[in-house]
Amino acid sequence: MKRTPYALSLSLIVSAVLTACGGGGDGGGDSVAAQPMDLTILHINDHHSNLDSKSKTLQLKTAAGAASAVVTEAGGFPRVTAAIEALAAQSTNVLKLHAGDAQTGTLYFNRAGASGEADAAMMNTVCFDAFTLGNHEFDKGDTSLKGFIDLLHKGSCKTPVLSANVNFGANSALLPAKAPGYVNKSVVLQRSGQSIGVVGLTIAGKTKASSSPDADTLFEDETLAAQREIDALRAKGINKIVVMSHIGYDYDKAVISRLSGVDVVVGADSHTLLGPASLATYGVGSPAGAYPTQLSNKDGKPVCLVQAWEYSQVVGELQVTFDANGDVTRCAGTPHVLIGDSFSVAGKPASAEQKASILADVNASGFLRVTAPSAAATATLKPFKDKVDVFSRSLVATVPAELCSRRVPGGVGSADYSRSSAACNAQGDVSLRGGDIQQLVAQAYLEVANASYGGADISLQSGGGVRVPLNGNVTAANVIEVLPFGNMLFRLDVTGQEVKSMLEDGMQAVYGAGGTTGPYPYTGGLRFDVNATLARGSRVANIEVRDARTGVWGLLDMAKTYKLFVLSFNATGGDGYTTLAAVPAARRLDIGVLDADVFQAYIDKQPKDASSNLPVLRKLDTTLYSTKSYVQP
Repeated sequence: MKRTPYALSLSLIVSAVLTACGGGGDGGGDSVAAQPMDLTILHINDHHSNLDSKSKTLQLKTAAGAASAVVTEAGGFPRVTAAIEALAAQSTNVLKLHAGDAQTGTLYFNRAGASGEADAAMMNTVCFDAFTLGNHEFDKGDTSLKGFIDLLHKGSCKTPVLSANVNFGANSALLPAKAPGYVNKSVVLQRSGQSIGVVGLTIAGKTKASSSPDADTLFEDETLAAQREIDALRAKGINKIVVMSHIGYDYDKAVISRLSGVDVVVGADSHTLLGPASLATYGVGSPAGAYPTQLSNKDGKPVCLVQAWEYSQVVGELQVTFDANGDVTRCAGTPHVLIGDSFSVAGKPASAEQKASILADVNASGFLRVTAPSAAATATLKPFKDKVDVFSRSLVATVPAELCSRRVPGGVGSADYSRSSAACNAQGDVSLRGGDIQQLVAQAYLEVANASYGGADISLQSGGGVRVPLNGNVTAANVIEVLPFGNMLFRLDVTGQEVKSMLEDGMQAVYGAGGTTGPYPYTGGLRFDVNATLARGSRVANIEVRDARTGVWGLLDMAKTYKLFVLSFNATGGDGYTTLAAVPAARRLDIGVLDADVFQAYIDKQPKDASSNLPVLRKLDTTLYSTKSYVQP
């Protein structure tokens, strides 16, 4: 492959001018005779508002012999920008792609300006040629997503936003008649006078069930929508097709085998690390497959599948060679793991001799890439970082004993993203009853509802919506990190039968076909026995409700109406809670308060530590935990 940035043909120069920063074609075929082509695709996915670099410990050789633990800075969006700029300068035909989930996950999303403002500003420092919608782009509904796209188009880039399988409802701010060109099914990009079709896909079921698109915004089957758009592009004479797919690595492999005409899939959603086995040896992580993963489509022709892990840590570089018919004849590439050039060993800065050995090992790895952050991107980030830093520094509570996180009782914590300490994960109480922090959040909703929002009998919080444990000093930033999704609270009037069905919905979403750990129900003022080995509808038994005035527990009355305080996300069917989605408008009220703010209000009311004058957060009495007993599947 040609690697010089200077020997551009006249046609490429014209094409580059027309298509810079996300420009597309008119949808027609190639403007020059068909000929072989080398294409470089630079891509990221799932950065989830992770814009800062983070400390990372790698296994690197500090001298001849065995590797040592070496600490360095890794990732951060300014490094992403710098790496893409440098890699793009080494090739002639380049596409810069973001495969979705730019938003949600850090304070940059919630506390640094309008939702997604920092992410859009940083994405514009790269100027991606296309961006496909991930499920988390819908976390605050269609109107918020439109605002994010406005921010993404605020500068000169005008990055095309894609999804072939989303159909915006009549009331959506993104209905094409109201917002023409905001979200397209595909885009045609010109390189060296040849056309490349790029199709976007958004994971359908997960987005509808676990994010917050508008009620009448629907998501079509991914394979059907992708094939229809590929066929439309090929009918225009476009024979090089890239699907930018936010549906997950394993699902990508299944869909590729059912698609005709696809050449490359740039994936996302599953946060999959791809590359050589030595990624684990160096301490980066355990790869799930090769980079690229080479498969065959329905026609039996080669397809290159890639993904670039998560959180602004990796820039994927895929090199693809097409023949004159547009078929892939070769694909190769590198998942560039971005690191800094300052290293410490055993708590001390590396010596000159150690650094020389470390850098030699970095170069030998084939995937570690020392990258200085882009100065321009760093400057763009600074005003957002200043806002986050001010907010983050304020202490709001102290936690004397770790509030463990466990999405689902039973099993080891690492299996369900507990993020708790090893000591916490080993606790028998956590395996029996689930996460302390999940239960505390559910209790907080109940108590604050009764204090300030007209009262509630019970509350619900799905386990995966609570993201981190708490221990020691707690800052305002930590509170947002516990509940980063920015959901509002609803109050629903529900019957006892609907409460039972609600709990069974949550269990089915965990233990049914295709289930995940996130929907497991944590409730305030409500407790029950769980037998996960039983069939749908029978997993929850002995349901009790606590009288908030007397503290007495009594059996759930199937005919009685209870006031339920619950996230807007679950109230509208998120995480599979279809029973709540069916509750009519006459029995639901949008309280208009943010989940993290409710949790903060609960914290503020806790007794204060005498020395620090900070509220003290403690584990709840075990009688208040929602899972009384648990039988593992």
